[in-house]
Amino acid sequence: MLAHIQTPSPNLKASLDFYKRLNFKVLQEGDSSFVTDGKALIEINSARPARAGVKMFAASWSDKIEILKKQTNINTIDGGYLLAAPSGVRVYLIEGESPIDFTPEAASYGVPGNYMGLSVETTDFGASVAFWEFFGFSKAMGGVEQGWIVLLNSEGFGFSIMKTNSCPHLFFNPSLTYFNSGKNPEIIAKIRELNIPITEEITAFNKEGIVDNIIIRDPGGLGFFVFND
Repeated sequence: MLAHIQTPSPNLKASLDFYKRLNFKVLQEGDSSFVTDGKALIEINSARPARAGVKMFAASWSDKIEILKKQTNINTIDGGYLLAAPSGVRVYLIEGESPIDFTPEAASYGVPGNYMGLSVETTDFGASVAFWEFFGFSKAMGGVEQGWIVLLNSEGFGFSIMKTNSCPHLFFNPSLTYFNSGKNPEIIAKIRELNIPITEEITAFNKEGIVDNIIIRDPGGLGFFVFND
């Protein structure tokens, strides 16, 4: 099973420009374009019904679909199925091979820094964890008792699931998360220099009230948490 992130685009040129300014590499350009920072793989989908979410690929999803039908609503789409995770994040189950050949690199090279995976916020923590475990994800860090958990699949695609009301900042489901181990001030300065609009400047984690964490969004609304850690 391969997986990547999908983001919609109201303007493909503007979306590609956003990612190029952040030093993402364009792997494929077209109505569905693919960009990467070495670790995150993002499909920019200019189709009007496209929404932010996760696409997963398999030869067949029939066995899992039969089980999922008893738990949630399943929409049939071209090439597969669409459903919502308990967090509300859209999940596209596509039958067939991924349209892009991609192997994650050991480190990110994009301006936002060190990519750590997708963050989602949920009102039903247990159901969210069980949902992704059903697709083969397993615990890497955290736990239910801590109110957050990191889940990874066998290919290293990861989720950080957060209990609702646990984050003192805006939250967009889903959002890419970058942890930069104290290097964030220089990364924030670079993002300002590139004239990337900042959605929120965060001081909640800094005793001196310094902006050391920020949130940005791509033209389609996909969130980026650019955090110190």
